[in-house]
Amino acid sequence: MAARIVYTDLDGTMVGPRGSFWHTAGRKLTDDPATALLELHRAGIPLVLVSGRTFEQVIEAARIFAADGAIAELGATVAWDAGRGMHRLRGELPEGFGDRTPMAIMAELGIVEELFAEHPGRLEWHAPWHATHEADALLRGRVDPLAVDAWLAERGAGWLTLKDNGALPVTSRMTLDDDPLPPRVYHLMPRGISKGSAIAWDLERRGIDPADAVAIGDSVSDLEMAPAVGRLWITANGAGVEGMAELMAAVPNVTVTEGAMGEGWAQAVRASL
Repeated sequence: MAARIVYTDLDGTMVGPRGSFWHTAGRKLTDDPATALLELHRAGIPLVLVSGRTFEQVIEAARIFAADGAIAELGATVAWDAGRGMHRLRGELPEGFGDRTPMAIMAELGIVEELFAEHPGRLEWHAPWHATHEADALLRGRVDPLAVDAWLAERGAGWLTLKDNGALPVTSRMTLDDDPLPPRVYHLMPRGISKGSAIAWDLERRGIDPADAVAIGDSVSDLEMAPAVGRLWITANGAGVEGMAELMAAVPNVTVTEGAMGEGWAQAVRASL
């Protein structure tokens, strides 16, 4: 389909190993993603970055890639005009908490510390990147998000949910227990906030029919973009993750790219022109 706008995840999708736009998943140099990006810009199709990164980080990336907009912290903030225009989504954040950020509220309630105590050696801050997040608690580890959601509900914090945002390589920063399974990135945040809900809000603001929009991603959280767009592409590296095939089977408008990371991203972009 020819798209009027493209929404894309960053890490593991548009950019590959260590956030590089110039390397394949196998760490070989490539200019294919850059060429596809140039073709997209020359076609006059707006690009919007959709990421779990903070507002400042996504705005900076948007400048680098000449993106037309940015969605940060897994859908919590929608920005345009280089960040001069901005809208925050509240999701199911209770009104009684006022204008405080979700992170401030979670700190006051001690929810993250209780969660760590419940899963010793299985969950920790995704340091040092967690420090500047406002809408979500950025964590890493090996836990079952559904079990965590049930635990939250039992404690009267069912307005929060734990979202899986993909696998991580093991590094010396981590203090997690040894395990053959790769650790995951998690976002503890208010329900009702998602990449999909942010895209839907942005499309309405722009006056674009969702059927004319395309999204590209690689993780479980990116599947939430599917209902908001005409087609969702999942790069091969994300599609190959254990359990992902079963989840994608329930998404009628998803297509898997042949290539991983940037190479797959370039394929999805060209198919959208």
